[in-house]
Amino acid sequence: MTVTEDLAMRGIVVACGEDPHSFAGLSDVSIVRVPALPGKAEIDPLLGKHSRLIVSGTDADLAAVLVRLLRTDRVSGVSVGFVPTESDSAVAALWGLPTDPVKGLEIALDGTAAEVPLVRDDTGGVLAGRATLRNLQGQAYADEHLAFDGAAAALEVSSDADGLVARVTRGKLVKRTTVFHGRAFQLGCLPTTTLVSDGVAHPREVTKRTWYRHTENLRLIRP
Repeated sequence: MTVTEDLAMRGIVVACGEDPHSFAGLSDVSIVRVPALPGKAEIDPLLGKHSRLIVSGTDADLAAVLVRLLRTDRVSGVSVGFVPTESDSAVAALWGLPTDPVKGLEIALDGTAAEVPLVRDDTGGVLAGRATLRNLQGQAYADEHLAFDGAAAALEVSSDADGLVARVTRGKLVKRTTVFHGRAFQLGCLPTTTLVSDGVAHPREVTKRTWYRHTENLRLIRP
């Protein structure tokens, strides 16, 4: 299929991994099947062919595609739709996207993109939905404000309409959660293996991590 033919279509659907969704009958949509967590070889050749890119997959699959948009400087030039393959998608809950594939694809193909904050981290990754850590011992800052110093039972980081949001839960018997909003959240801690980002457990120990809002917004297709 040529670039001209691609541009005449409503968009490109990137079906990631063992995608259970059926896209039969979509004559004006280009369907590209790629492995789970697609990378440069799979995504970069698709960029520039259409201004509407639809990801069908997990939150982690979406994050992998967003990394390629980030690294090729195309964040602001592509409207991104998302059709989650998991009913508990944090991205869907965060931005009010349907988990029903028929409704989700309809919105992704015909909806209008709205700018939403894009959260990245200091390892070159993108946080599409939510990152969590448990049983931390360390120190963290939300922008210039001390979020905690010592023990934290749990930490959750995600984006929201205003930027980045972090929820810190402290206490053993009585849990207290404090919510921080800002542009960046910086964590330093004793080694932990509890980091889960967009549903994927980090394979190595973590002693530090910074999440921050990207300078450009993501053009996300929403209801």
